[in-house]
Amino acid sequence: MSYIGEILMAKLSIENIVHSVTDEIKTTLTRTIGLAGVVIISLSAMLPGIFVTPTFAAEIMGPGIWLAYLLAASVVLPGALSKSELASGMPTSGGSYVYIERTYGPLIGTISGLGLWASFLLKSAFSLIGFSAYFIVITTFFDIEMKLLTLSMSALVLIVIVNLMGVSKVKIIQTPIVIMTVLLLFVICIGSFFVDGFDVSRPIDGAFDADGWQLAEAAAFVFVAYAGVTKVAAIGGEVKNPEKNLPAGILLSLLIATVLYSILAFLMMAAIPGEWWIEDGAVVENPIFVFAEVVAGSSFGVFAAALSVLTMISMALAGILASSRFLFAMARNKLLPQALEEVNIRYETPHWPILVTGVAMALAIYYAPLKDVVKLASGFKIMIFVMINTCVLILRRSSAETGWNPSYKGPMYPFIQWWGILAGIVLIGFIGTKAFIGGGAAIVAGTLTYYLYGKKRFVPTSYPIEIPVPSPEAQTGNDTVQ
Repeated sequence: MSYIGEILMAKLSIENIVHSVTDEIKTTLTRTIGLAGVVIISLSAMLPGIFVTPTFAAEIMGPGIWLAYLLAASVVLPGALSKSELASGMPTSGGSYVYIERTYGPLIGTISGLGLWASFLLKSAFSLIGFSAYFIVITTFFDIEMKLLTLSMSALVLIVIVNLMGVSKVKIIQTPIVIMTVLLLFVICIGSFFVDGFDVSRPIDGAFDADGWQLAEAAAFVFVAYAGVTKVAAIGGEVKNPEKNLPAGILLSLLIATVLYSILAFLMMAAIPGEWWIEDGAVVENPIFVFAEVVAGSSFGVFAAALSVLTMISMALAGILASSRFLFAMARNKLLPQALEEVNIRYETPHWPILVTGVAMALAIYYAPLKDVVKLASGFKIMIFVMINTCVLILRRSSAETGWNPSYKGPMYPFIQWWGILAGIVLIGFIGTKAFIGGGAAIVAGTLTYYLYGKKRFVPTSYPIEIPVPSPEAQTGNDTVQ
């Protein structure tokens, strides 16, 4: 496909595309989620990041990690603003896959869709892998022996069943968990001021003593903690009044998470002296338990560990919810088998995408090391955020021809998008080879899927422009179907 063709692909009437989605989908997901539900699902997808990432970030740059969380948030913000705009203009299930496919065409859409699916399920798997460090605290306290792998798999089966029952059931379970988690972290933060040896100079000095390379590497690592902020856009087809609730929920969730992460990281390092994040030569994987135990004793620490387990299961719950919708959206365009487009009549959920995602998560839990999973998920999420920013640049510049006029338009255009693009590219480099391995695997898998299956079957949503659009069968030598 030529460069001119790519630009013409961007110059589509987005409003007509959205209308045609309604007519074209054979099975419809019910809109049941309001603003509160959007915030709850977004926070449940993000909060578990703070239960694992602080100690790994501290291994990189020391006690000044609060600044890494702020830097990472500044790179997430452009993507959140851009995705809010795209979600208000295209409020349908599939999220980033839909936006990229509509802007760049089906080949790039297939690559991004499979990559998004993999990155979301990997982040969800890391929550079920990482919670074992917290569950060990509970089993040790009560002198219980239990195989952690069996527990992780049992939890996975449970969350697959809940997802099959529908997003309203997911929201019912997640709401009390998110509220209790936020209250727990708030109590720990308040209690930290009364810890003997509390010293605010530790995190301040640590932040400004670290060099720029360490700060950037730590920010790249903790990026995954924010990746869930826009996850709810993947279920845009199930959000009530999505033009308003999606942007408001995404930005409110990012604000809450940024404040909470930064303050918690700052107070954690101020309350606990020394390089406590390293124990017996390994990184401590249950930092919230350690923080809670220092603040209020071992019993409170065990309570915090128990709530941490529930929080990380909640994140996996949201992860399957979002990642399965990418497969559903791709099947809608016939880029994947039609069975993945089926919706359960009773529960109104895409049951096959949920089951496929659950099986893939089980494989990741069984085989993947925690740190590698975090790096793979972070790397590809940054790449997708960069792509999302470019989508807004293209659609805004072609708005006169396309009629792109969503109900929400992000501020500071185009400077905020360019910051997200450039800063994201820099952070990808700091993640290292894992990011390039993840991106390369997505490119290979997406390209093979498109040429071996999707190219001859692809059904474009709508192309209401004056130029002729060749059918897939008539196309020769092009990369994407126009």
